[in-house]
Amino acid sequence: MLKVINPATAQVIRELETDNPESVAEKFQRAQLAQEIWACVPLDDRLKAIRNFRELIVQRTEELAQILTSEVGKPISQSRSELKGLLGRIDFFLENAARVLRDETVLSDPAQKLEEKITHEPLGVIGNISAWNYPYYVGSNVFIPALLAGNAVLYKPSEFAALTGLAIADLLHEAGIPDDVFIPLIGRGDVGAELCRQPIAGIFFTGSYATGQKIAEAAAKRLMKVQLELGGKDPTYVREDADVDAAAESLADGAFYNCGQSCCSVERIYVHEKVYDAFVEAFFKTVKTFVVGDPLDDKTYIGPVTRREHLAVLDRQVSDALKQGAKLLCGGKRAAGPGFYFEPTVFANVNHSMELMREETFGPLIGIQKVSSDAEAIQLMNDTEYGLTAGVYSKARERATAILAEINSGSVYWNCCDRVSPRLPWSGRGHSGVGTTLSTYGIQTFVQPKAWHLRGV
Repeated sequence: MLKVINPATAQVIRELETDNPESVAEKFQRAQLAQEIWACVPLDDRLKAIRNFRELIVQRTEELAQILTSEVGKPISQSRSELKGLLGRIDFFLENAARVLRDETVLSDPAQKLEEKITHEPLGVIGNISAWNYPYYVGSNVFIPALLAGNAVLYKPSEFAALTGLAIADLLHEAGIPDDVFIPLIGRGDVGAELCRQPIAGIFFTGSYATGQKIAEAAAKRLMKVQLELGGKDPTYVREDADVDAAAESLADGAFYNCGQSCCSVERIYVHEKVYDAFVEAFFKTVKTFVVGDPLDDKTYIGPVTRREHLAVLDRQVSDALKQGAKLLCGGKRAAGPGFYFEPTVFANVNHSMELMREETFGPLIGIQKVSSDAEAIQLMNDTEYGLTAGVYSKARERATAILAEINSGSVYWNCCDRVSPRLPWSGRGHSGVGTTLSTYGIQTFVQPKAWHLRGV
């Protein structure tokens, strides 16, 4: 059994029966048969089902937000925002799927009676191992375009967001997606490992680098398609010409929104020495306004971390920074109460010998480092095995974009941060993963092209 725990109270919400090797295999067989039928369903009908799903999200936003907050601890206002933001992603896929998936005639030569064209066929049955921090966002990046392209989906939500995963399945089925075309799998890592042992056509995973490695190794044995959206150690540089107050407010939100539990949360801040003190003061003042408390309270900005065991990671990074001489401005310890709370924590005078500037934090903890030049900032921003997002705050667009061009990162930001758009590809480099979701690339990834050489006689 899987115990679903409320991280704000440490109490068990519900117990769920988990899948096992036999049930995973049986669900795969059902999905395989259903996918062949689903692939023959006209695209217009698939689009209609996803539109229905969108409408159900609108109708039940509050109910779904309450479920999400109860199991992951996300403040209720942020749960509502995730559900509302989901609508724009669905709209993008609805508006662009037909164009991306249509047949393409690339040559028509009557003289030679020759035609060349490309069609797009679904991969088949795919596995989607999703994440708990943004289950609607990261899940829909996969299952919406996958379903529109004619695939069946075996969907394993994180064990920390299993109730949300089941709610998603119920809504899709009510919207018109056949039960065996989208099948949830409930359990921990062993269920995900069993999913990878099935003869699926592709595995799409969002989570840690360590788990991503294991999935890639398992997938290599079957030569299936692999998409890994992994972690980040996302840096931002505040230049000497930046609007300091605006940058501090934006970056404080980018570092602490959703309790810092986002792959694209700001995790490292570098500030030019000429504005360092002013920035640190403005940043500290902003963080001190954040309300820590009950995630069901609309006033709460920072709730508990989702996983109890992650508190030890935050403790370790704080201890390491203090031992090496970092200046603690606020926080630095677990907050009082029964839940998994950690105080919003800010360190100044940090450097790259400290763990909080090198290892993924994924929590309400940030370090701010002084730099003397753009060149030093570039060197430090690239001093990582991750490559997900990076940003520069500056009034000079030309200089900022020149810096960002030198950063090895899948997404870059000028005067903004912690932002994802359905119109732009989402991809990582290095330990941040392989493959792409979102944008038209994120639709194409769920089909395989077939080349047609057609010569008349």
